Amino acid sequence: MNAARLHLLLHVFLSAGVLVRAFDPFTVTSSLFGISAALGRTIYDYFRHKGCDPESIVFNATGLQLDLQTKLFGQHIASRIILKAVTGFMSNDNPKKPLVLSLHGPSGTGKNFVSQLIADNIYKEGMDSSFVHVFTSELHFPHSSHLDTYKSQLQQWIKGNVTNCGRSMFIFDEMDKMQPGLIDSIKPYLDYHENLDGVSYRKAIFIFLSNAGREGIIQTALDFWKAGQDREELELKDLETVLSASVFNNKNSYFSSLIDKNPVDFFIPFLPLEYRHVIECALAEMKARGVPPDRNVAEQVARDVVYDLKTESVFSVKGCKTISSKVDYYT
Repeated sequence: MNAARLHLLLHVFLSAGVLVRAFDPFTVTSSLFGISAALGRTIYDYFRHKGCDPESIVFNATGLQLDLQTKLFGQHIASRIILKAVTGFMSNDNPKKPLVLSLHGPSGTGKNFVSQLIADNIYKEGMDSSFVHVFTSELHFPHSSHLDTYKSQLQQWIKGNVTNCGRSMFIFDEMDKMQPGLIDSIKPYLDYHENLDGVSYRKAIFIFLSNAGREGIIQTALDFWKAGQDREELELKDLETVLSASVFNNKNSYFSSLIDKNPVDFFIPFLPLEYRHVIECALAEMKARGVPPDRNVAEQVARDVVYDLKTESVFSVKGCKTISSKVDYYT
């Protein structure tokens, strides 16, 4: 066993109050309770994995392609970019930097879901893998008064887990609600560095999820629809300008701290979903449950979804986010 790595693991836990499979924001109270139990779980997880077990991390490019084609609906731009980006990165045994993806768009369009698909096709245990770490801004970093503590804690958490497994994945949800300045603390980990303090981050994956830019993305998609153009004719270049205007030029955006060195590899737009996409989501939900897909039920579900009056009722307000509960109701 590598004593130096175990020492680092103990240091990370004791200094940051981290818990296995969850990021527990530091407070004086939370650090005092359950510390021995959490430490036991941390050490257990370390001994169980001892770094990246080749059997636990096996990238399935064909599986990712199939999942994007059959499970993610209405996102031809995102599907194409993600497949190429992830496949290229995972096929490279010596990448120059971590893969950094920033996913943008309205709620319920598949940003969280596609993160799950990526994890499912890299890690044997998918999102349940101890190498996948999910942070939600308002849950894990709620108090602006604790910003400095959050920064230190986040750095230690990422450093400790990448030391244990270079092929770690970090998913940051609700990035548009992130405490200003917090993401600055991990900028060095996203850039071109051979290593930082002896740790290489070049094989890690960072995924940022955000609703930022949603208005511009929705308006562009609506303009295409009004012009009678096929949705699939929309290209990334058609959305880059609106993303730039609503996201990159916003001084209050977390992106303002990331643009100077351009560590984000791909800014990926997710389009609003139409009635036909909601039907596909409902059919897929039934199939996932082992229930024979019923088109009539799927259409009932799609009719029951609220559509945005601002977009002439073309786009679902919540995308496919409420589909599961509606399928429960109609089946």
